[in-house]
Amino acid sequence: MTLVRATSEARGADPTSDRWLERLAGSGGERDAAIEELHGLLLRAASFEVRRRCAALPHLRGGDEDDLAQQSADDALVRILGKLDDFRGESRFTTWAYKFALYEAAALVRKRAWQGRELPLEAEAWPQLADLSPSPDREAETGDLLAAIKEEISRSLSPHQREVLVALALNEVPIDVLAERLNTTRGALYKALHDARQRLREALEERGLSITGHQAEEDR
Repeated sequence: MTLVRATSEARGADPTSDRWLERLAGSGGERDAAIEELHGLLLRAASFEVRRRCAALPHLRGGDEDDLAQQSADDALVRILGKLDDFRGESRFTTWAYKFALYEAAALVRKRAWQGRELPLEAEAWPQLADLSPSPDREAETGDLLAAIKEEISRSLSPHQREVLVALALNEVPIDVLAERLNTTRGALYKALHDARQRLREALEERGLSITGHQAEEDR
């Protein structure tokens, strides 16, 4: 589908959104002006998101925020220009475009927060599993479950599955950061995480235990 067709077929698109698409589909100075204007909008959105997220990361400097916002806007612009045919007019074009800037800003801040830090790939985050224990009267039962989880993570999972589970599920390492450090892809990590969780559930069920059932009872 060409961009012109996408413009004409965008369902419910408002005139302003149609105009954005027409300008970006054009050529010469009009297109250049539209790209510059769009980049300015993306930069404002990215700057807001970067400042919001960096408020909890005091080790990042003001210069870091400016660089992150600029890079986020640049990356968002490239993605938008490559996905103009995907716009269907279900929202304003600028609202649709802002989401790209917010996503890129969030991803870059997460990556910068872990820059230079050692990734926790070993079982050093076991205390976080204590969140599964919400009530004192079930403390003993929960303790047995946690012990079984720790044992099965060490025994039943492959080293790679264990690293991925510990990093992503327990230590909340951003998946794009882990993919870069391990020289792999997000898709491969998602599969490893899925396989690890499935194997862990199976191992616990073989012992007559279930994380799902335990949590469901606690929620009642």
